[in-house]
Amino acid sequence: MAVPTDLPSGPSAPRQVSTYCPPSGWGRRSSDSMISSGVTGASSHAASVAVVADSPVTPGNTSAGTLAERLGRSPDAKLVIISCDDLGSCHAANVGVFRALRDGLATCASLMVPAPWSLHAAGEARADDDLGVHLTLNAEHAVYRWGPITHAPSLQSGEGGFPRNLGDLWEHADPDEVRRELRAQVDRALAWGLDVTHLAPHLTAITLRPEFFDVYLDLAVDYQLPIRLPSTVSTEQAGFPFRQLAIDEGIVFPDHFDHDWRAGSRERVHEAVGSLRPGVTEIHVQPAVDTPEVRALTASAQGWIDDLELVTTDPLLPRLLDEQGAELIGYRELRTAMRDG
Repeated sequence: MAVPTDLPSGPSAPRQVSTYCPPSGWGRRSSDSMISSGVTGASSHAASVAVVADSPVTPGNTSAGTLAERLGRSPDAKLVIISCDDLGSCHAANVGVFRALRDGLATCASLMVPAPWSLHAAGEARADDDLGVHLTLNAEHAVYRWGPITHAPSLQSGEGGFPRNLGDLWEHADPDEVRRELRAQVDRALAWGLDVTHLAPHLTAITLRPEFFDVYLDLAVDYQLPIRLPSTVSTEQAGFPFRQLAIDEGIVFPDHFDHDWRAGSRERVHEAVGSLRPGVTEIHVQPAVDTPEVRALTASAQGWIDDLELVTTDPLLPRLLDEQGAELIGYRELRTAMRDG
């Protein structure tokens, strides 16, 4: 791994560590990847879909029992991950995310390595922070841009930086450049000293396209990390059995996750907590402090500001969690369970 040359020096610099080395038996998948097998679209998975759709597909469908049992809880336990997206995107997000983690109910966050304030976030991180990598291939804001950290022409938009929307990304992205870029993002987070606990894609860009999901799964296997997968998208809707493919590779992911990306999470989060099912549920928020800069960045800023209030001062959220008998956990527990087999 090439250590980036833009690391700060002095007492405030993040500690540097070597890339995680998986134990013997882990690494590149022994089975052919979807790309090398010629799978490039929904029709290639028709046979697999018919099989998978007949039974529930959760990360607990293993001989080790349900995911909750693998985490040392009862099978009917309600475990909740409250995750913060977009750490590193701006200074207001960094302050908001760390406040949500340290003074609120949030249990983990994911870092956008290519974003302008990612190095600042890495420098502010503590050893016990539960931080993943928010694998990033889009820069969705009109006047606030970031781009690849590798040489990746197919990942550059005409506006400069990553494409603003998924359609543009999916139309032009070269899977080999996607693979190099996302691996470099994980390696840089490790070089900055982060104890990376999980992987989560920005805007679900690599989850529901088989040629990009193959990269996602390879990274999870190579770094032995749990991942975020939507539970509200069926195999038929995706066109390929993405959850079953992850299970087959021994990759752990929460049982329940709704990839609803609307800004402002209060109603969605209250509803999700009020209707918790047994197992591990991930609920995402995007907290930020209120600053003139973040309000100038996007019309969605008020929703981000409200997310911070939701997980730090809202009286209803902790009451709902208590009524459900829910236990808050982070991704680090999932990583331990996955690496322990």
